[in-house]
Amino acid sequence: MQLDQVKAVVTGGASGLGLALARHLAAAGARLTLFDLHEERGRQAAAELGVHARFARVDVADEQAVQTALAEAAAAMDGLNVAVNCAGVLGAGRVLGKEGPMPLAQFESTLRVNLVGSFNVAKAAAAIMQQQPEGEDGERGVIVHTASIAAFEGQIGQAAYSASKGGVVGMTLPMARELARFGIRVMTVAPGIFHTPMVEGMPAAVYESLCAQVPYPSRLGRPEEFAETVAFILRNRYLNGSVIRIDGAVRLAPR
Repeated sequence: MQLDQVKAVVTGGASGLGLALARHLAAAGARLTLFDLHEERGRQAAAELGVHARFARVDVADEQAVQTALAEAAAAMDGLNVAVNCAGVLGAGRVLGKEGPMPLAQFESTLRVNLVGSFNVAKAAAAIMQQQPEGEDGERGVIVHTASIAAFEGQIGQAAYSASKGGVVGMTLPMARELARFGIRVMTVAPGIFHTPMVEGMPAAVYESLCAQVPYPSRLGRPEEFAETVAFILRNRYLNGSVIRIDGAVRLAPR
C-alpha cells in the first residue's frame, strides 16, 4: 500500500508515538482520523496535520463508541484501510505493594485500555475494511498494534502492563490468519525505551541511565523511528502475522 493511498485511524494520536506516526503519514499525503481522550491536544494535532486530518474523542474500550467513530471516520475519509493502535497506559504497580496486593480494578483497567481497546478497534475496523475495494494482491486493509518489549521481559512492577502487551502479541498471529481471507493484514510493533512525553520530566541522571541500558545506539528511541517502522509495514504486503521489535537490542533487567 502506498502511503498516499492510506485512509487511517490512529488511536492515541494526540501525542507520543501516535502523533509521530500521524505526522509521518500526513506528510506522505494520507487521510487521517485521530482517536484520543485528550480533546484539546487532539484538535490541535488535527489542525497541525492539515485539511486531510480530523479528530474524534473516543474511549477505545467502549464498543459502541468505537463502532460509531470508525463508521464516521470511514465516511469522512471515503474509506478505511489502515487502523493503528497506539493508545495505551502504563499501569505500573507491584502485585504485592507496600499497601497490600494490587487492587484488581487497577489490573483490569490496564488490560481494558491496552488489550481490550486494541481488540475492540481492530475488530470494528476489520468489519469496515472487509467491504473496501481490493488493492494489489487483494489487499483491503492493514491493522497494526503497538505492544512493548515488556511483553517479553517484563520488569518488577509491570505485571499488569506486561500481561496487557503480551496479550496484544498473542492475538497478532491468530487475527492475521483469520482476516487473511478478507485481504487484511495484522502486524504488531514492540517498541523498547522511547523518548515520549512520559520521559521528558525525568531527572537527567535517570534519563542518562536509561540511555546507557541500550546496547546500540545508546539512546532512547525516537518516535519518528516508530513511525518509519509502521510505514514500512504498510508498504510491504509480505509482512503479516508477526511482531517487530524496535529496541536497539536492549533486554529489560528485572528492575
